[in-house]
Amino acid sequence: MTTNGRVNPKRTLEDQGISGAAAVHYNYMEPALVEAAVARGEGHLGKGGAFLCSTGKFTGRSPKDKFVVRTPTTENTIWWENNAPMTTEGWALLKADMLDHIKGREVFVQDLYAGADAEHRVDVRVVSGLAWHNLFIRHLLRRPDRAELDSFTPEWTIINLPSFKADPARHGCRTDTVIALNFDEKTVLIANTAYAGENKKSVFTILNYLLPEKGVMAMHCSANHAIGNPDDTAVFFGLSGTGKTTLSADPSRILIGDDEHGWSDKGTFNFEGGCYAKTINLSPEAEPEIYATTHRFATVVENMVYDAETLELDFADASLTENTRCAYPLEAISNASATGLGGQPKNVILLTCDAYGVLPPIARLTPAQAMYHFLSGFTAKTPGTERGVVEPIPTFSTCFGAPFMPRRPEVYGKLLQAKIAATGASCWLVNTGWTGGKFGTGKRMPIRATRALLTAALDGSLNAVEFRKDPNFGFEVPVAVPGVDETLLNPRETWADKSAYDAQAKTLVGMFSKNFGQYVAHIDDDIRAAAIG
Repeated sequence: MTTNGRVNPKRTLEDQGISGAAAVHYNYMEPALVEAAVARGEGHLGKGGAFLCSTGKFTGRSPKDKFVVRTPTTENTIWWENNAPMTTEGWALLKADMLDHIKGREVFVQDLYAGADAEHRVDVRVVSGLAWHNLFIRHLLRRPDRAELDSFTPEWTIINLPSFKADPARHGCRTDTVIALNFDEKTVLIANTAYAGENKKSVFTILNYLLPEKGVMAMHCSANHAIGNPDDTAVFFGLSGTGKTTLSADPSRILIGDDEHGWSDKGTFNFEGGCYAKTINLSPEAEPEIYATTHRFATVVENMVYDAETLELDFADASLTENTRCAYPLEAISNASATGLGGQPKNVILLTCDAYGVLPPIARLTPAQAMYHFLSGFTAKTPGTERGVVEPIPTFSTCFGAPFMPRRPEVYGKLLQAKIAATGASCWLVNTGWTGGKFGTGKRMPIRATRALLTAALDGSLNAVEFRKDPNFGFEVPVAVPGVDETLLNPRETWADKSAYDAQAKTLVGMFSKNFGQYVAHIDDDIRAAAIG
C-alpha cells in the first residue's frame, strides 16, 4: 500500500529499485508526521505540541562507524586517514540487505534540498524508518513548495533504518551500526542508530565533497548579516560548545543560519532550513527564542528528561546525555533570514573555548594566522561534558569539523584563504572559555564582554584601537576597548600566579605545535611561517 502526502511523486521508490514496503508515505507535512510518530509509539506530545523523543543508546553521532565506499572515483580524492573505507562488495551486500529489510515495513519519504543558492543546491530524498526522523529532516533541510514537488527529482538518496543491524563480517563495517556514503551511487545508508543528527551531517559531508570542485567553500559555521544590509555578513566557525549558535543569534542582526553554510563567488548561503540547538541548561532569560521553540508545535525535542504528568521539561537534567537538543525550522526565529542568503563575509570569526585560560577574549588575525587556527580547529572539552573527563582536554578538529570533511583539510584551508584574499575579510579569534585561571580555578569569560568585543569587531570600531602583539601566539590583541575591563584583554594579568600562567601558556603552545605538525608538508610558506613553535 502506498499513501501520498503529495499525490503522484515524479519518482517513486519503486522507480529507484526500492520495493515491497507495506506503506510508503511521501512528503507528509508536520501535522501528519507528528500524528504518525505518536500513533506508532515513537514518542509523546509535549507542551505546545512539541514532539518528545529518545534516541536510545545513541545520544550522539557515531563517527567511528562512518564509512566512504572506496572506488576509482574516490581513490585519490578522499582523505582516507580521516574516512574509513568500505569495499564495493561490502556496500553492495549492505544495500541489498537494507532494501530487503524495508519489505513489509512502513517508511516515510521526504523530498528536500540542501543549499539556499539554487545554483549550488543538492536535491535529496530521505527514506526514514521512523516518522519523527522524517519530521526532523523536514525541519533541518530546505523544503520545496508544494508546486516544486511536482518536478522534484532526487539527486541523492538517504536510507535510514534504525531497526536494521549491520553485520561487520558480511558488510565490512566496524559494528552493527553503520553510516556509509557512496559518492558514485549518490546514496547514503544509515543503520542501527536513532540519533537524528546522522541525517543532517551526512548531507553536510556530501556538500563538503561536492562544493570545493565548484570553487565553493563549505563551512561548519553560523552566519548573520546587518539588518537591511546583506553585504555586511559575518561567519562564525566553531565546534560544539564554543558559542556558535548563541553569538550569531544577535537580535540586532539577521540570522542566516546556525550551523552549515557555503561561500561562493556570489556570497554566503545557508545549507539548511532549520536549527538543531543544544538545550542543556537552556533558559528563557539567556536564549528566549530558542527556549520558546521547545514549546512549539512539531519541534523535535531529543533526549530531554520531563515530568510524565505535567510534561515540564528539565533543562538541567543531563542523566540521559549532555547532548540534549531540539530541532525546529528557521522560521521559528523572529530575525531569521527568509532567503538564507548573505553577501561576501566582511568578518570571519573563529570561535574557541579555551579551558586553559591562556587565550585572550579576542585577537586580530592575519590571513595566514587565520589559516593556521582554521586548520588547527582548537577548543577544549571540560569536566562534566563527557563521562571520564576530569581535566580540560584539548580538542583539535581541523576546519572546525573534521568528522564531516571527506577531502584533505588543506583543500578547505586553501579555499578559505582564497576567499579571504579576494574579499579582504577581517579575521578574528574569539575565546569564549576561561579567564583568570584554567577550568576549576578561573571563571568563564563574561558573555557581556564577548558581545561587546564582537560588536566592535563587526561594526569596524575595533580596528581603530591600539593593539599589542601576543608573545605566545603572535596575533594582535586590543589594549583597551570602551566598555571592556582592560585587565580581561591581557589574560596573564587575570591570573593571580603569573608564573603559573606562563607555564600553562607554554603547555598550550606545545599542544598547538604538536598537532600542526601533520599539516606542515601540505601548506604554503606563509602559513608555515605563521605556525608557532
